[in-house]
Amino acid sequence: MTTDAFALYGTHEAEEHPVRLTAGRLSADLANGNLRTIRYDGIEVLRAVSYLVRDRDWGTYSPHIEGLSVEQDKGSSSVRYVARCNGPDDSTLAISVRIAATESELVFAAEALSPDGFETNRCGFCILHPIVGIAGSPAKVEHVDGSIDETRFPDQIDPWQPFKDMRAITHQVLPGVSAECRMEGDTFEMEDQRNWSDASYKTYVRPLALPWPYQIAANEPVKQRIILSIRDTRSDQTTAPGSTAGAIRLEPAGRSGTMPAIGLIVTPEEAKATLAARDLLNEIAPQELLFHFDPNAGHGAQAFRDFAAVAAVHRGRSTLEIALPCRQTPATETAEIAGQMQDAGFRPDAILISPSVDRQSTPPGSKWPECPPLEEVYAAAHAAFAGIRIGGGMLSYFTELNRKRVPADRLAFISHCTNPIVHAADDLSVMQTLEALPFITGSVRAIYGDKSYRIGPSTIPMRQNPYGSRTMDNPSNGRIPMANRDPRHNGRFAEAFALGYAIRALDADIECMTLSALTGPFGLVAGKSEPTEEGGNRPLFNVVKLLSGLAGSAWTGCTSSHPSKVLAFLAGSTMHIVNLTAQEQSIDISAFRSDSQGKSMALAPFGTASIKLAV
Repeated sequence: MTTDAFALYGTHEAEEHPVRLTAGRLSADLANGNLRTIRYDGIEVLRAVSYLVRDRDWGTYSPHIEGLSVEQDKGSSSVRYVARCNGPDDSTLAISVRIAATESELVFAAEALSPDGFETNRCGFCILHPIVGIAGSPAKVEHVDGSIDETRFPDQIDPWQPFKDMRAITHQVLPGVSAECRMEGDTFEMEDQRNWSDASYKTYVRPLALPWPYQIAANEPVKQRIILSIRDTRSDQTTAPGSTAGAIRLEPAGRSGTMPAIGLIVTPEEAKATLAARDLLNEIAPQELLFHFDPNAGHGAQAFRDFAAVAAVHRGRSTLEIALPCRQTPATETAEIAGQMQDAGFRPDAILISPSVDRQSTPPGSKWPECPPLEEVYAAAHAAFAGIRIGGGMLSYFTELNRKRVPADRLAFISHCTNPIVHAADDLSVMQTLEALPFITGSVRAIYGDKSYRIGPSTIPMRQNPYGSRTMDNPSNGRIPMANRDPRHNGRFAEAFALGYAIRALDADIECMTLSALTGPFGLVAGKSEPTEEGGNRPLFNVVKLLSGLAGSAWTGCTSSHPSKVLAFLAGSTMHIVNLTAQEQSIDISAFRSDSQGKSMALAPFGTASIKLAV
């Protein structure tokens, strides 16, 4: 890597490079004791096989690995180590691991043992199947009772578990090659992780219908084993179809539409800072400001006075996002909010309203929290905010919108957010979440048709945690799931992620997309303790300003020979390209160039480029 790590990631701490394990045509990357990118003949068979331990807030432990031993020869690989987790009240858990691979089989075995007992929400294996090329394809599921279902991986995102009581699952990797993943030691089930924008189907141990947290008993070993078996019946096995050598080719695609409006979120805590940065606000010129209001967080009349001051210097529209407490009737609470708004002189163009409790996830087997009917909430909003557009959906993620389908007949628009660090926070997993976006937006369109659709705020740091009591503090500025601050928000990684996000969502005809705030930990302007290569502006500033300038214009799609690495689209005669990787990429744009123009280019790690094409 020739570019400084801080410029790319907002931290000088680079991720440790994985160890490539090979056994003939089978390969896998060993990272932090777990396996990912498991390929056969260059084709991804499994995205990951990991042994994970979760705390009571669904945070993931980062175990200390001891005694790591890796041995490889031409036809096999083996790994051994012990991973140790330190929990509350001096509790400890030791996991002894053995991994062995041959050309046709990979075995990942683990035994967990605690001397005094260990509290956890989940402890065991997690297997990820990729989604690209697999969504909607056939699968054979063997259950713990020995029965077998011939079925399919979900295409539209399944709100609940598509497969339960699993012992094994088999799918086709490519013609003539199948893969069986067998899971021993407990009962497994699968969830559709695209709900959370993860680019995978996740098969995990301990069904969600069982209570959590639970206690691992003292001195009672917990043994599990995963066996991946490859069956290759091809007569000709001389080629490797997964080869990715050569330049990445961009070509015209038969897709077009209108660029979405761009929004910025403003919280009461950041309203004064946003007002102070009005010159930068005018430079970006977002079409929408999304003002967040949560009485349960102590927001009151002063917030509306601050919102009114910001709205007065903003040339675009405004939306008020209300997390309704529902401690009184919706009619009473919305009327009180409307009175506070009127007294402050704040009148937004739209209201996005949702019960506060709906921000919390209701997993399978859990009791739905007490909440007024959404029809009553929306009726109260129409009465209190007469003449203002009323929108609904979820203030949290698509998961919650998919599990609690809102009655949309009285709504002007549907909205939800996404977050890429719910389950994993390594660089590859975060960038791979972009693969899930077309499935998310496609599922929203399948549910709500042509209803106006907004998405965001969607940032790398997590603004609220539907799955636990809190977001995770990140004082060491590391890469951790569910963190309320993330170093990559300060680097070019976030710039590339945001442009990739916008490109992946183009086909959904989004009305408005919100990718950041102006100030604060989710903002475009860095704090004094957060230096960036752009001075006071984070690199993300550049992309949000670009997208805001393109709002309302026509776009034309481009296909990429490697969309996990490079994405692009056309706006008028300008091609906008993004490199989603930490390596320089060679890009072939000859399909858009005449003979007199350059037909190839190099794009820096996490780089973006805007290229004017001849008309």
